[in-house]
Amino acid sequence: MGNDDQSSPQQGLFSLSDLIKKRANADINKYVSREFQDYGYRLAMELDDEAHKSLYIKMAKTVDRKILEQARTFVIDANALSKARLFMWKVKELRGKVKTK
Repeated sequence: MGNDDQSSPQQGLFSLSDLIKKRANADINKYVSREFQDYGYRLAMELDDEAHKSLYIKMAKTVDRKILEQARTFVIDANALSKARLFMWKVKELRGKVKTK
């Protein structure tokens, strides 16, 4: 019985330095340094709208995250041709509901 990494009970665990290296080598925008920027960038990628990523980053900073998450979930569940357009419509609808309350 040798010291086999595959039979280790911690097979799925990584050290912190491994995670940092993996994150550093990932295909992400190198100018992202804040959480809201990362969220906006990931949202743009998820909605297949990389051309407008700065808009999503600004929305992640200024719009309530609860509204953005509800709209994102709505778009994921829908079968839309334009995910970005549907997302913007849903955000506008949700913001209108919040203002009327």
